Amino acid sequence: MADRILKASCQTVHLGGFSHKLEPALIIDSGDRIDVETYTGFYIYDKAPKEFLTPEFLDICHHLPPERKVGPGAHLLTGPIYIRDAEPGDVLEVKLESISPRLSVGFNAIRTGWGALPQQFAEPRLRFIPLDLDKQIAEFPTGSGINIPLRPFFGILGVATPETNRSSIPPGGYGGNIDNRELQAGSRIFLPVFVPGALFSIGDGHSAQGDGEINVTAIETSMNGTIEIKLRKDLKLTAPIAETPTDIITMGFGKTLDEAFEFALKQMIEWLENFAKLSAEDAYVLCSLAVNFRITQVVNSPQKGVHGMLPKSILPMAIAL
Repeated sequence: MADRILKASCQTVHLGGFSHKLEPALIIDSGDRIDVETYTGFYIYDKAPKEFLTPEFLDICHHLPPERKVGPGAHLLTGPIYIRDAEPGDVLEVKLESISPRLSVGFNAIRTGWGALPQQFAEPRLRFIPLDLDKQIAEFPTGSGINIPLRPFFGILGVATPETNRSSIPPGGYGGNIDNRELQAGSRIFLPVFVPGALFSIGDGHSAQGDGEINVTAIETSMNGTIEIKLRKDLKLTAPIAETPTDIITMGFGKTLDEAFEFALKQMIEWLENFAKLSAEDAYVLCSLAVNFRITQVVNSPQKGVHGMLPKSILPMAIAL
């Protein structure tokens, strides 16, 4: 195991999507810890206040090589990280040890044609929101006295697939733009591997977000983090699963919320069968009695997200991922 550093630069970030053809930004061994740096706001930097613009970020915005622009999405991602010996069918365990805003400002944007109410809120709007990093709050609107607690997380945690130039916008079995606010420091996410080396990328930092992310964006924030990546050849998954200090989380994605919910429910039943050794029927009943299903996001077209949360407090101590 080694401690590594991955700074964001023109050679270590990519824009708009995932591709198995990207050159790795870093090659690691299973168990390595990485201090990672991410930026956000590539397409709005010319409208940003000076405190949003570091020299390193401006260099990326002005000089990102064409080969690092790999999809139609708006997300600037750090990576990909190549994990030695990772093969299709394996699982990556990504432990999120620390997550903190890089800067004392983030932004929120309404995009025409996007969001939960695109007809009602059709005009584009861009707001920069100051962050009080000492008090760990954002006051919004400024002067209102309404204080939003900062709960930073990475909206995108994902791996490459055989698909070339896959957009960073929709989430899926590969992870990607999950936008699950439960994935804060202290949590772990487990991602299926689809290509040699896995090619894991991270970004889309959010300082605060409500379940649903209904106007398309959260408080979008350039973010620092420390992660540990382990290769798990003892697990078999077809979709991401996560664990927080309090819950097991299954995730579902679909074109409708009904489809996403059904997927998340089936994933939870399967987890309970495999790890708690329940029958499918008992697992189905337990989901009705004790699992909370929540809307993750409704705006990452064409995939909406639902996640199920199973309290670990009801499980025997012997059950562990």
